[in-house]
Amino acid sequence: MPPRFAYWTIIAGGLPTAFRAAVQEELLPTFKRIQEKHPDAEMKYFARGRLWTSPEEAQRNAEAARQRRLTPRRREWRPGGEHRDPRQRFKDVKKARNLARRRQRFATRGKGGPKKG
Repeated sequence: MPPRFAYWTIIAGGLPTAFRAAVQEELLPTFKRIQEKHPDAEMKYFARGRLWTSPEEAQRNAEAARQRRLTPRRREWRPGGEHRDPRQRFKDVKKARNLARRRQRFATRGKGGPKKG
């Protein structure tokens, strides 16, 4: 039988037991017997690696997570807050130097060359 990834389980003394079922009603007789010895026993729903009080709560949480993933991020969002390229100042200096060099070459282009008659 393949493993179940969503099921009801009994938690006794803060620890999970081996009792699992897909439907809550299947566990009720066992749950009542365990509750006689462990009054703090509770029945929880396990799904997506967490314990929930009900399948509806797990579904609401999954839907909210799905909505958060689907909402587009604003343009200013970046991991870690404000994103600035740490190399940008070096790039700016290089661009300015190259632009100055090009302007100098263009200005001196017509000077000093052979004269056409």
